[in-house]
Amino acid sequence: MWHGKTLSVVLPTYKERASIALCIGGFDQLGIVDDILVVNNNAEVGTSEEVATTNAREVTEHRQGYGAAIQRGLQEVTTDLICVCEPDGTFNPRDLLKLLPFTEECDFVVGSRTVSNFIWDGANMGVFLQWGNWAVAKLIEVLFNTVYLSDVGCTFRVLSRDRAADIVAHARTAGSAFGLEMLLLAVIRQSKVVQVPVNYHPRVGTSSVTGDPVKTAILAITMLRMVVRFRITMAKLASGTARPRVGERRRNPDTRRP
Repeated sequence: MWHGKTLSVVLPTYKERASIALCIGGFDQLGIVDDILVVNNNAEVGTSEEVATTNAREVTEHRQGYGAAIQRGLQEVTTDLICVCEPDGTFNPRDLLKLLPFTEECDFVVGSRTVSNFIWDGANMGVFLQWGNWAVAKLIEVLFNTVYLSDVGCTFRVLSRDRAADIVAHARTAGSAFGLEMLLLAVIRQSKVVQVPVNYHPRVGTSSVTGDPVKTAILAITMLRMVVRFRITMAKLASGTARPRVGERRRNPDTRRP
């Protein structure tokens, strides 16, 4: 529990068998997390056995994609605050203590991996990814007149239960770009958003998207199209009368994380 509010952590898993138990243990050791939920998204063989060695509980989401897994997780947990993170070794669970203080005033706190001081040697944040995330973030700032942003692909974030319910109600993306959709929905639906730098470590294993330059480029194009489409439908989204059909999952079957 954090300052009288219950807290859960949602961890989607696909190719994180080698790192998931350590990640769960890191969050558990903080002593403030009430519920750790692993969403098994057709994960590697042996992943459930790793989860079983921890205090986390597990649910299965057969619909493939990062967005599908996170939406399932947001629907499953009932705590006041919800942390979303990837269990691939890239994030330090202790950084949750950086994000939580901002929940006193903001209902959507997102991490940033683009601050050079916090990017560890070997982390998959090269020039293309770093500047690509920064460029899309600045486009959002201009088009939506929002707060300072420098990273749209960071999947370490904390949101309130009400904000989570609102995002799930309007979400349409099952795949990798769901993290961006979460951010855009939060901005358009008048959430109080803030960005906080977090540590970014080398991944355990290889990402199914950012480990492939072609898939990374396809995801970048998808994200740019999403930003433009959301801007066009912003008025209806703000009033809750529209849910844009992004169609990312149909265009890119291998829908994993940015």
